[in-house]
Amino acid sequence: MTATATAPFTDDQLDEIFTPVYARIADGAVQREQDRSLAHDEVAALKEARFGALRVPVDLGGYGASVRQLFRQLVLLAAAESNLPQALRVHWWFVEEQLLAPDGPERERWLRAAADGVLVGNAISEPGVGAIDRYSTAVTPDGADLRLSGTKYYSTGSLYADHIVVAADQDGERVAVLVDADADGVTQHDDWDGFGQRLTASGTTEFSDVAVPADRVLGPGYGTPGRTYGTSYLQLVQLSVLAGIAQRATDDVTGWVRDRTRTFTHAPADLPRHDPLVQQVIGKLSATAYAARTLVLDIADQLDHLLATDSSDADLLDRVEVDVARAQAVVIPTVLDATTQLFEVGGASITSEKLRLDRHWRNARTISVHNPLIYKLQTIGDHVLNGAELPYAWSAGRR
Repeated sequence: MTATATAPFTDDQLDEIFTPVYARIADGAVQREQDRSLAHDEVAALKEARFGALRVPVDLGGYGASVRQLFRQLVLLAAAESNLPQALRVHWWFVEEQLLAPDGPERERWLRAAADGVLVGNAISEPGVGAIDRYSTAVTPDGADLRLSGTKYYSTGSLYADHIVVAADQDGERVAVLVDADADGVTQHDDWDGFGQRLTASGTTEFSDVAVPADRVLGPGYGTPGRTYGTSYLQLVQLSVLAGIAQRATDDVTGWVRDRTRTFTHAPADLPRHDPLVQQVIGKLSATAYAARTLVLDIADQLDHLLATDSSDADLLDRVEVDVARAQAVVIPTVLDATTQLFEVGGASITSEKLRLDRHWRNARTISVHNPLIYKLQTIGDHVLNGAELPYAWSAGRR
């Protein structure tokens, strides 16, 4: 980025900055998977390139990217390493909240922090029925400030982050607070044991009497009933991960087939790359990646329009909420099927652990269950048939 930039960066300019970073990240993806090695160096490279500043306005030191440009880059990053867009998911929501906030010193403070490379993680989820409405994690008064105590699970990205958005109870009401990841009383564990997306740093975080200055209270935040752009926005990050997985699977299998000389005695061609049946599998993978990316960018366009006009417009909010759910219904089964069928292009050698092609299905399966599709399909059907109100994600678990 040049110091004299005054206009938002174009896609070509962003690609020039980030493509080399993605290439370095992609080079180590299989080895990280083999070793279960968290991507600290890779996140550091993104921070150095100020990836977290994509949506920050140019006059505050960022790239001034549109929502569409952001999600285009997230698909590219996911193709290099599918864990990282998910790990940074709440960072983008946090930046978007600052962009929507009234002009003032706090808004500028945090946008400039993001422009300098600061990343924000999250500690939202707790176990238990209706936990989203009955957080055991709580903030209590400490003079003019607060103290935070409790335990959070699935703290995605927080081990990579500088600050953590924490959802807590305050006198029976939900509240979001921002704490420093290295603050006294914060203990993080890399204990996420899912079979996919294993490097998202989605482990347990403990807060023991952590000091929270009054200016770190963000308001209701997560769990607020009613319409919000945030559910579709955060869901779209997950769909961008699936689009990136489909693209990386296409690239990996295409490269493997091109170099392969061994085939079967009854195959219709001497080389796998000339085999029409193998070509069909590659075609399906490529089409899946294209369709997933196209749907992600279409919804990103809707979010651009919504956030640029009126983020509280009920009709626009409902439209994008329905469309992102419908996109889930297309993208999830298509990517899962393609990342299973990819193994049909070869014999047993394609299952080699050195290739780790199984990670594509495992990662896709894992990211797909965060907001289960069965509930989204029911929601769409009830809305279409009966005009039922959309629940939005954070209404889940209400008493």
